[in-house]
Amino acid sequence: MYHVIGESLSFFKRNSNVKIQLYVVIPVFNEEEIIKAVVEDWITLLNKLKISYKLKIFNDGSTDSTLEELKMLKNHYPNCIELIDQKNSGHGPTILRSYRESLDSEWIFQVDSDNEIKAHYFEDFWKVKDNYDFIIGKRVNRNSPVFRKIMTYFSYLVVKYFYGKGIKDVNCPYRLMRTNVFKDIFMNIPDDTFAPNIIISGMALRKGLNVNSFDIEFNTSVNKVSSLSSNITKLARISVNSFLEIINYARKKEL
Repeated sequence: MYHVIGESLSFFKRNSNVKIQLYVVIPVFNEEEIIKAVVEDWITLLNKLKISYKLKIFNDGSTDSTLEELKMLKNHYPNCIELIDQKNSGHGPTILRSYRESLDSEWIFQVDSDNEIKAHYFEDFWKVKDNYDFIIGKRVNRNSPVFRKIMTYFSYLVVKYFYGKGIKDVNCPYRLMRTNVFKDIFMNIPDDTFAPNIIISGMALRKGLNVNSFDIEFNTSVNKVSSLSSNITKLARISVNSFLEIINYARKKEL
Protein backbone atom coordinates (compact mmCIF):
# COMPACT_ATOMS: atom_id res chain seq x y z
CA MET A 1 0.00 0.00 0.00
CA TYR A 2 1.25 3.49 -0.86
CA HIS A 3 0.68 6.51 1.34
CA VAL A 4 -0.30 9.91 -0.01
CA ILE A 5 2.19 12.33 1.47
CA GLY A 6 0.89 15.60 0.09
CA GLU A 7 1.60 17.67 -2.95
CA SER A 8 5.28 17.93 -3.74
CA LEU A 9 6.88 21.34 -3.72
CA SER A 10 8.70 20.23 -6.85
CA PHE A 11 5.82 21.81 -8.80
CA PHE A 12 8.02 24.93 -8.94
CA LYS A 13 10.07 23.09 -11.55
CA ARG A 14 7.15 23.47 -13.95
CA ASN A 15 7.64 27.23 -13.93
CA SER A 16 10.66 27.88 -16.13
CA ASN A 17 11.28 31.17 -14.31
CA VAL A 18 11.90 29.40 -11.01
CA LYS A 19 15.09 27.40 -10.64
CA ILE A 20 14.59 24.16 -8.74
CA GLN A 21 16.45 24.22 -5.43
CA LEU A 22 17.42 20.59 -5.12
CA TYR A 23 17.84 17.36 -7.01
CA VAL A 24 18.23 14.29 -4.83
CA VAL A 25 19.95 11.71 -7.04
CA ILE A 26 19.57 8.07 -6.08
CA PRO A 27 21.28 5.24 -8.01
CA VAL A 28 19.38 1.97 -7.57
CA PHE A 29 20.26 -1.65 -8.22
CA ASN A 30 18.17 -4.57 -6.91
CA GLU A 31 16.53 -2.92 -3.91
CA GLU A 32 12.99 -4.26 -4.30
CA GLU A 33 12.50 -4.83 -0.57
CA ILE A 34 13.52 -1.39 0.66
CA ILE A 35 13.17 1.14 -2.17
CA LYS A 36 9.58 2.13 -1.36
CA ALA A 37 10.45 3.01 2.24
CA VAL A 38 13.53 4.96 1.11
CA VAL A 39 11.64 7.03 -1.45
CA GLU A 40 8.72 7.80 0.86
CA ASP A 41 11.05 8.82 3.69
CA TRP A 42 12.71 11.35 1.42
CA ILE A 43 9.44 12.71 0.07
CA THR A 44 8.09 13.16 3.59
CA LEU A 45 11.22 14.98 4.77
CA LEU A 46 11.62 17.25 1.75
CA ASN A 47 7.97 18.28 1.82
CA LYS A 48 8.35 19.10 5.52
CA LEU A 49 11.34 21.32 4.72
CA LYS A 50 9.33 23.13 2.01
CA ILE A 51 12.01 22.67 -0.63
CA SER A 52 11.41 22.83 -4.37
CA TYR A 53 12.90 19.49 -5.31
CA LYS A 54 12.86 16.40 -7.44
CA LEU A 55 14.03 12.88 -6.68
CA LYS A 56 16.01 11.70 -9.70
CA ILE A 57 16.11 7.92 -9.43
CA PHE A 58 18.41 5.99 -11.77
CA ASN A 59 17.55 2.31 -12.05
CA ASP A 60 20.85 0.73 -13.09
CA GLY A 61 19.54 -2.39 -14.81
CA SER A 62 18.00 -4.05 -11.75
CA THR A 63 17.19 -7.73 -12.29
CA ASP A 64 14.56 -8.07 -9.54
CA SER A 65 11.24 -6.17 -9.26
CA THR A 66 12.87 -2.85 -8.35
CA LEU A 67 11.83 -1.19 -11.61
CA GLU A 68 8.19 -2.20 -11.10
CA GLU A 69 8.27 -0.75 -7.58
CA LEU A 70 9.76 2.47 -8.90
CA LYS A 71 7.11 2.78 -11.62
CA MET A 72 4.36 2.47 -9.00
CA LEU A 73 6.04 5.10 -6.86
CA LYS A 74 6.34 7.39 -9.88
CA ASN A 75 2.61 6.98 -10.55
CA HIS A 76 1.74 7.85 -6.95
CA TYR A 77 4.12 10.82 -6.67
CA PRO A 78 4.41 12.15 -10.23
CA ASN A 79 5.51 15.62 -9.14
CA CYS A 80 8.21 14.29 -6.82
CA ILE A 81 9.99 11.69 -8.93
CA GLU A 82 11.88 11.56 -12.19
CA LEU A 83 12.64 7.95 -13.08
CA ILE A 84 15.48 7.01 -15.42
CA ASP A 85 15.87 3.37 -16.44
CA GLN A 86 19.16 2.32 -18.00
CA LYS A 87 21.20 -0.74 -18.80
CA ASN A 88 23.57 -1.71 -16.02
CA SER A 89 26.66 0.49 -16.12
CA GLY A 90 27.89 0.31 -12.52
CA HIS A 91 27.54 2.54 -9.49
CA GLY A 92 30.26 5.07 -10.38
CA PRO A 93 29.22 5.83 -13.97
CA THR A 94 25.58 6.01 -12.87
CA ILE A 95 26.40 8.59 -10.19
CA LEU A 96 28.41 10.64 -12.65
CA ARG A 97 25.57 10.58 -15.18
CA SER A 98 23.11 11.65 -12.49
CA TYR A 99 25.22 14.68 -11.61
CA ARG A 100 25.67 15.77 -15.20
CA GLU A 101 21.93 15.55 -15.84
CA SER A 102 21.06 17.65 -12.77
CA LEU A 103 22.89 20.88 -13.52
CA ASP A 104 19.76 23.04 -13.67
CA SER A 105 19.33 22.96 -9.88
CA GLU A 106 20.92 25.08 -7.18
CA TRP A 107 21.99 22.01 -5.20
CA ILE A 108 22.59 18.31 -5.84
CA PHE A 109 22.40 15.74 -3.08
CA GLN A 110 23.47 12.13 -3.59
CA VAL A 111 22.38 9.22 -1.44
CA ASP A 112 22.41 5.47 -2.02
CA SER A 113 19.19 3.47 -2.17
CA ASP A 114 19.93 0.84 0.50
CA ASN A 115 18.58 2.82 3.49
CA GLU A 116 21.87 2.42 5.37
CA ILE A 117 21.92 6.18 5.99
CA LYS A 118 18.55 7.63 6.97
CA ALA A 119 16.95 10.65 5.36
CA HIS A 120 16.52 12.65 8.58
CA TYR A 121 20.21 13.62 8.73
CA PHE A 122 19.68 15.76 5.65
CA GLU A 123 17.87 18.43 7.65
CA ASP A 124 21.15 19.35 9.40
CA PHE A 125 22.87 19.67 6.04
CA TRP A 126 20.16 21.89 4.60
CA LYS A 127 20.07 24.27 7.56
CA VAL A 128 23.70 25.35 7.06
CA LYS A 129 23.98 25.02 3.29
CA ASP A 130 24.31 28.75 2.59
CA ASN A 131 27.67 28.81 4.37
CA TYR A 132 29.24 26.00 2.35
CA ASP A 133 29.86 24.66 -1.14
CA PHE A 134 30.09 21.03 -0.08
CA ILE A 135 28.66 19.19 2.91
CA ILE A 136 29.45 15.50 3.34
CA GLY A 137 28.67 12.83 5.89
CA LYS A 138 31.18 10.98 8.02
CA ARG A 139 29.91 7.46 8.66
CA VAL A 140 30.14 6.29 12.27
CA ASN A 141 29.33 2.95 13.93
CA ARG A 142 29.91 1.15 10.63
CA ASN A 143 28.96 -2.50 10.67
CA SER A 144 31.26 -3.32 7.76
CA PRO A 145 33.97 -5.95 7.23
CA VAL A 146 37.43 -4.95 8.46
CA PHE A 147 38.78 -4.97 4.91
CA ARG A 148 36.15 -2.42 3.84
CA LYS A 149 37.11 -0.14 6.73
CA ILE A 150 40.76 -0.44 5.75
CA MET A 151 39.95 0.55 2.18
CA THR A 152 37.98 3.56 3.43
CA TYR A 153 40.95 4.69 5.49
CA PHE A 154 43.35 4.12 2.61
CA SER A 155 41.06 6.22 0.36
CA TYR A 156 41.34 9.01 2.91
CA LEU A 157 45.14 8.77 2.88
CA VAL A 158 45.32 8.79 -0.93
CA VAL A 159 43.09 11.87 -1.14
CA LYS A 160 45.00 13.60 1.66
CA TYR A 161 48.33 13.04 -0.10
CA PHE A 162 47.30 13.86 -3.68
CA TYR A 163 44.55 16.45 -3.16
CA GLY A 164 44.64 17.85 0.37
CA LYS A 165 43.30 17.19 3.85
CA GLY A 166 39.98 18.06 5.44
CA ILE A 167 37.54 15.25 4.60
CA LYS A 168 37.69 12.01 6.59
CA ASP A 169 35.10 9.89 4.73
CA VAL A 170 35.93 10.80 1.14
CA ASN A 171 33.61 8.27 -0.51
CA CYS A 172 30.56 8.80 1.69
CA PRO A 173 27.36 8.47 -0.38
CA TYR A 174 25.62 11.26 1.52
CA ARG A 175 26.73 14.60 0.08
CA LEU A 176 25.26 18.01 -0.72
CA MET A 177 26.96 20.01 -3.48
CA ARG A 178 26.46 23.54 -4.76
CA THR A 179 25.83 22.85 -8.44
CA ASN A 180 27.48 25.85 -10.08
CA VAL A 181 30.69 25.21 -8.13
CA PHE A 182 30.92 21.54 -9.09
CA LYS A 183 29.68 21.67 -12.69
CA ASP A 184 33.09 21.70 -14.32
CA ILE A 185 34.37 19.00 -11.97
CA PHE A 186 31.49 16.71 -12.93
CA MET A 187 32.07 17.26 -16.63
CA ASN A 188 35.84 16.66 -16.51
CA ILE A 189 35.79 13.27 -14.75
CA PRO A 190 36.07 10.35 -17.24
CA ASP A 191 32.73 8.67 -17.98
CA ASP A 192 33.75 5.20 -16.82
CA THR A 193 35.33 6.24 -13.50
CA PHE A 194 34.62 3.65 -10.81
CA ALA A 195 34.64 6.00 -7.81
CA PRO A 196 33.87 9.56 -8.97
CA ASN A 197 32.75 10.59 -5.50
CA ILE A 198 36.30 10.20 -4.19
CA ILE A 199 37.66 12.41 -6.96
CA ILE A 200 34.92 14.97 -6.30
CA SER A 201 35.87 15.08 -2.62
CA GLY A 202 39.51 15.49 -3.59
CA MET A 203 38.81 18.30 -6.03
CA ALA A 204 36.72 20.13 -3.43
CA LEU A 205 39.81 20.13 -1.22
CA ARG A 206 42.23 21.06 -3.99
CA LYS A 207 40.08 24.01 -5.05
CA GLY A 208 39.79 25.24 -1.47
CA LEU A 209 36.00 25.08 -1.38
CA ASN A 210 34.03 25.72 1.79
CA VAL A 211 33.53 22.21 3.18
CA ASN A 212 31.67 20.89 6.21
CA SER A 213 31.05 17.39 7.56
CA PHE A 214 28.46 15.82 9.87
CA ASP A 215 28.68 12.51 11.70
CA ILE A 216 25.94 10.15 10.49
CA GLU A 217 24.96 6.71 11.69
CA PHE A 218 25.62 3.97 9.17
CA ASN A 219 24.66 0.31 9.37
CA THR A 220 25.39 -2.24 6.67
CA SER A 221 22.71 -4.91 6.37
CA VAL A 222 23.52 -8.46 7.43
CA ASN A 223 23.15 -9.68 3.85
CA LYS A 224 25.50 -7.03 2.52
CA VAL A 225 28.14 -7.78 5.16
CA SER A 226 27.99 -11.44 4.14
CA SER A 227 28.24 -10.54 0.47
CA LEU A 228 31.21 -8.25 1.00
CA SER A 229 33.01 -10.77 3.17
CA SER A 230 32.68 -13.46 0.49
CA ASN A 231 34.13 -11.23 -2.24
CA ILE A 232 37.32 -9.92 -0.65
CA THR A 233 39.44 -10.66 -3.72
CA LYS A 234 37.04 -8.84 -6.02
CA LEU A 235 36.77 -5.94 -3.60
CA ALA A 236 40.56 -5.69 -3.38
CA ARG A 237 40.93 -5.64 -7.16
CA ILE A 238 38.27 -2.96 -7.50
CA SER A 239 39.86 -0.89 -4.74
CA VAL A 240 43.29 -0.99 -6.35
CA ASN A 241 41.86 0.06 -9.72
CA SER A 242 39.93 2.84 -8.02
CA PHE A 243 43.02 4.17 -6.25
CA LEU A 244 44.94 4.17 -9.53
CA GLU A 245 42.14 6.19 -11.15
CA ILE A 246 42.20 8.71 -8.31
CA ILE A 247 45.98 9.09 -8.44
CA ASN A 248 46.12 9.35 -12.23
CA TYR A 249 43.37 11.98 -12.25
CA ALA A 250 45.21 14.01 -9.60
CA ARG A 251 48.47 13.88 -11.55
CA LYS A 252 46.71 14.81 -14.78
CA LYS A 253 45.26 17.90 -13.15
CA GLU A 254 48.73 18.92 -12.00
CA LEU A 255 50.05 19.04 -15.56
